[in-house]
Amino acid sequence: MGNPKKFYTRIGTILTWTEEAFLCFLLLAMILLACFQIFLRTFYSSGILWADPLLRYMVVWAGLFGAAVATKQSKHISIDIISYLVPEHFLPWLRVLINLFSASVCIILTYAAVRFVRDEVLYGGRGTLDIPSWALNIIYPLAFGIIAGRFLILALKDLGRILLRKSTVGQA
Repeated sequence: MGNPKKFYTRIGTILTWTEEAFLCFLLLAMILLACFQIFLRTFYSSGILWADPLLRYMVVWAGLFGAAVATKQSKHISIDIISYLVPEHFLPWLRVLINLFSASVCIILTYAAVRFVRDEVLYGGRGTLDIPSWALNIIYPLAFGIIAGRFLILALKDLGRILLRKSTVGQA
């Protein structure tokens, strides 16, 4: 099978490319659909009945997938006043705690989103374009699950750096 690190790196590259391609496709589709809707309203005083509701769902999908990509790159929105208040040598541990806390919140949100989608499956109706409402809302548990996993990975990476630094300091 070869080098496992190369294999996982390759899988990560493929997943990153897939996410970014999906986001680009979604944004392009949103722009084209919105422009076409504006064109129809301006020149023909009409429009596509399902376009506006679909665009709303597409915005949610793009926002949540974008949040997952931002989390992976550590470019997510954060309120980080604590890092200015603690001594510098505690910052790596603080990052681990913040990432674990963020992962915990996202795990709770994932659980709530799974329950929401389950209820949509059981009691929901049809949404835009006769798509089941649960399928339009599946992004919530999917995105929050991905974000939770990414925060856990960031916490483990930070913990690994701390332990590696301690072991190299101990050897010197």
